[in-house]
Amino acid sequence: MKIKEIKELQGYANKIRKDVIEAVYNAKSGHPGGSLSIAEILAVLYFNQMNIDEKNPKARGRDRLVLSKGHTSPALYSALALRGFFEEDKIKSFRNIESILQGHPDMLKVPGVDCSTGSLGQGLSIANGMAIASKLDSEGVRVYCICGDGEIEEGQIWEAAMTSAHYKLDNLCLIIDNNNLQIDGKVTEVMNVYPIDEKFKSFGFETINVDGHNITELIQAFEQAKKIKGKPTAIIANTIKGKGVSFMENQAEWHGKAPNEEQYKKAMEELNNIK
Repeated sequence: MKIKEIKELQGYANKIRKDVIEAVYNAKSGHPGGSLSIAEILAVLYFNQMNIDEKNPKARGRDRLVLSKGHTSPALYSALALRGFFEEDKIKSFRNIESILQGHPDMLKVPGVDCSTGSLGQGLSIANGMAIASKLDSEGVRVYCICGDGEIEEGQIWEAAMTSAHYKLDNLCLIIDNNNLQIDGKVTEVMNVYPIDEKFKSFGFETINVDGHNITELIQAFEQAKKIKGKPTAIIANTIKGKGVSFMENQAEWHGKAPNEEQYKKAMEELNNIK
């Protein structure tokens, strides 16, 4: 990976963060914390890894992304807009009653969205179905599913994990956004899910631990996952909730709260100063 390419991907991640703040501020509601923590993950997937075509969003052979933690839709919308699926100025219409950009992704309204999500815990089951269908059709599609670490407290995730391994879904890559915070506080205090890697390994997954804000590590993990045969892969991406905005970092209160005007200006100033 050339340094220039890494810097370009870092630039996309920072732009995603700015769009997240813009969207949530204009809507006066939304979920900035977990959206900010997946910026690098989405930048790498949409601009380095996924086989997609913004001019043909429904192409049969395209790779799929299931954003199981659907409340972090502002980050997904930004990635899609930057990739060219729709105009970037729509970001400011987030959660407007007349906008296509709802609080949770809607595959019937937003070009590039492969799955409508919102109810936590269901995404991996849906991703399993996509991965199985691709194997039956021999289309060679890779399916990516992003879950939150608080979300994997849901029992359905583990039923789905058994299914992933049982059907040897080596075209499925699960990414856990491991920022150790959920709406009520630390994951370790609300319902401890650790060790995440050992649990998925025991369910039959190949597991990879990475710094979820390190572009190079993410690319290497996704490339490694492509080479795994006979079982699914779980990438545990260690991240910081609210990453990039000093007063939001590692603060559970920013799980689902919009910044006021002063906070918006401070957040944008910090993000604009990132080189």
